Amino acid sequence: MSFKASQTRRLKRAAIDLTLLGMGTAPLGGLYAPVSTADAKAALEAAWAAGIRYYDMAPMYGLGRSEHLSGEMLREKGEPFRVSTKVGRLMTFDRPGRALPPEPPKNEFDSGWHNGLPFREVFDYSYDAILRSYDDSRQRTGLGALDLLYVHDIGRVTHGELHDHHWAALTKGGGFRALAELKAAGLIAGFGLGVNEWQVIADAMNETALDCCLLAGRYTLLDGDAAQTFLPMALRHDVDLVIGGVFNSGILASSSGRKKFNYVDAPADILAKVERLEGICRAFEVPLPAAAIQYPLRHPAATAVVIGAKTAAQVEGNVAWFEQPIPAELWQALEADGLIPAL
Repeated sequence: MSFKASQTRRLKRAAIDLTLLGMGTAPLGGLYAPVSTADAKAALEAAWAAGIRYYDMAPMYGLGRSEHLSGEMLREKGEPFRVSTKVGRLMTFDRPGRALPPEPPKNEFDSGWHNGLPFREVFDYSYDAILRSYDDSRQRTGLGALDLLYVHDIGRVTHGELHDHHWAALTKGGGFRALAELKAAGLIAGFGLGVNEWQVIADAMNETALDCCLLAGRYTLLDGDAAQTFLPMALRHDVDLVIGGVFNSGILASSSGRKKFNYVDAPADILAKVERLEGICRAFEVPLPAAAIQYPLRHPAATAVVIGAKTAAQVEGNVAWFEQPIPAELWQALEADGLIPAL
């Protein structure tokens, strides 16, 4: 099996093509460490040079920074491309006559931004907020069209006790209705959720007709939780899946000794599983990151993979891993050892 970053697949309900490899822009907002403007721009240009034509961003990433940087690059390109961004978090600030609500407690998925813009995020999944978020992202990117909108991090783990309040805004408060209206008006091609929890996507399927969702970290070499139940459900509902977080916060690709798994320090059982995965990959002369980045696309529910990178060199390394041929025997060996579920 081998892929090219520039290959495309068509979304069933949104009826647009995405390249199999997409560029995620969270690192460009200063995730874990500052990223210079020069490095961020070089990373975006390297993705474009590799044939990547799908770019995923969010207002949250650098508190607007990733949308500004990505939009500046894409506006100068003469070829078609596809963009997704997210809704549910408005960027704002204190001013006379408007005091912002207290900041919500930080959750384990929120590492902060090391060189983000000087704004505050306010969670709001209501009808008016979704429309405002769409308008704001159009202005930050300066793009004539936004193809996909993902409702950002609406899960129970992410929001804890606030989940029910935000979910009510999305369902009863018209958030989903706003997204459906944007699609009906031709202003977006489709919408879905961008989350770390597949369960909330399953809940949303009972509320509205989702087109495409971005699921981070839940269908990887280290986390097959979604394989047996959720992925078949997505297929039945014709909901395309873009898979992010394929390295589970870096542990499957780390060369620096940093052993993060799902944004926190990796526990002992995960470290042991990584060693077993590395051993089998080494026997087939396949780098573990190459197996990690290609693994989700083995499943018919997965349409594309999105990777994040801070530098041009990281982008080029990810593309090389994505395009490296992998023998079927490697996947068979991982299945036989019980490290991945059988398809």
